[in-house]
Amino acid sequence: MMMRAQKYAGTLLLLTAMCSSAFAVEVKSIAILTPESGTDFGWNQQGIDAAKAAGKAEHVKVMVAENLGYGDIRPTLRDLSDDGAQLLIAHASGYNMAAPEIGAQAHVAVAITDRPDARKPGAVADYTSSGHEGAYLAGVLAAKMTHTGTVGIVVSGEPPSWNAQSTAFIQGVKATKPGVKIRYAVIGPAAYSDAAGGKRVTSSVIAAGADIIFGQGNGSSFGMLQAVETSKANDGGKVYFIDVIGDKSSIDKGHLLSSVIWNLTPVFTAMIDDLKADKFGSRNYTTSLKEGSISLLHTKHIPDDVWKQVEAVSADISSGKLSITPHYDAKFLHDLLGS
Repeated sequence: MMMRAQKYAGTLLLLTAMCSSAFAVEVKSIAILTPESGTDFGWNQQGIDAAKAAGKAEHVKVMVAENLGYGDIRPTLRDLSDDGAQLLIAHASGYNMAAPEIGAQAHVAVAITDRPDARKPGAVADYTSSGHEGAYLAGVLAAKMTHTGTVGIVVSGEPPSWNAQSTAFIQGVKATKPGVKIRYAVIGPAAYSDAAGGKRVTSSVIAAGADIIFGQGNGSSFGMLQAVETSKANDGGKVYFIDVIGDKSSIDKGHLLSSVIWNLTPVFTAMIDDLKADKFGSRNYTTSLKEGSISLLHTKHIPDDVWKQVEAVSADISSGKLSITPHYDAKFLHDLLGS
């Protein structure tokens, strides 16, 4: 009887091993495509750096195609698939139609952003990254730090991720100090790299009374920062900038108050793991404070007592005591602004 049991157990282990190996996929190479340079301290750099870090951790080669602009990237997608990429990370919302199309033709998995409804098992997964929890903390910080009683939001467009952050920032401000006024301005429908526009629009928001600017813009954020550095608040005081995605501390001239940092390394690592396990496309990917993929930058410009209060709110969000719901729709954002 015991011999039969041992034989059965041995057979079960063998079958389990065979099943595991049957569904394991060897991943040798992935690629990431970005519209702008990987040195922008923002979306493009964070994506490229995170892909490289995930590839290093997973022992996978990472091919980088940057500065592609916002036009037709189908030829580049085909070239990368021909070069052996087993996953194409299309790191721009403007790429989320072309990438699944070429992925289907080339039989290569693709990761896209700002189109979660396009998920398809074995083929397409979305990573509509949202820093809304960090943006809520930024709103708390801004409300506590403003001396004019007015803060501003300047965006380079209204993609879902920006809308979610703008909405959460407003909610953070209102929950902390309901009387604070909020000025909101859009540079253009897709002005992600428009630094001149960023400076012009941010200057107008500062002129309207804002002494803290929450800017979301990729390349245009450099123009926003320039406006902050060269302007005075209406009361003659200093103007501060709260950035998103990256850390511009190395170029700060005394006006970078904070940044909602996005760390996409865990997201891209999870994609590779799912690809290896033949589970890619079974889920979409998110970011959060609890997972460490979202955080608020602590700079020397933030007083210790204020930072402790922000940390307390962060702990409530991470524990689930305070829930911040992402709202990706521009209409919800504008309704909130008008309330």
